[in-house]
Amino acid sequence: MPEICRFYGIIITMFFNEHNPPHFHVRYMEHRALIDIASGTITGTMPRRALKMIYEWLDLHQDELMDNWNRLQRGEDFKKINPLE
Repeated sequence: MPEICRFYGIIITMFFNEHNPPHFHVRYMEHRALIDIASGTITGTMPRRALKMIYEWLDLHQDELMDNWNRLQRGEDFKKINPLE
């Protein structure tokens, strides 16, 4: 499971050959969630403060996330994405 980004204890990952719709996985402390790249729909649990940072990061990097999704689906290398600062 490639780690795409890490910031403020939030870890963003994607799997190779994952199911649609395009999404990423988030871990923060004991919380786990999936977030749809296009809609921001969350499946799982995440504290409100962490979720706010994740959505801010998603807004900044949505195109890069889709590029990584497509790369991983083709079996190509992914690119790290800059953290939220």
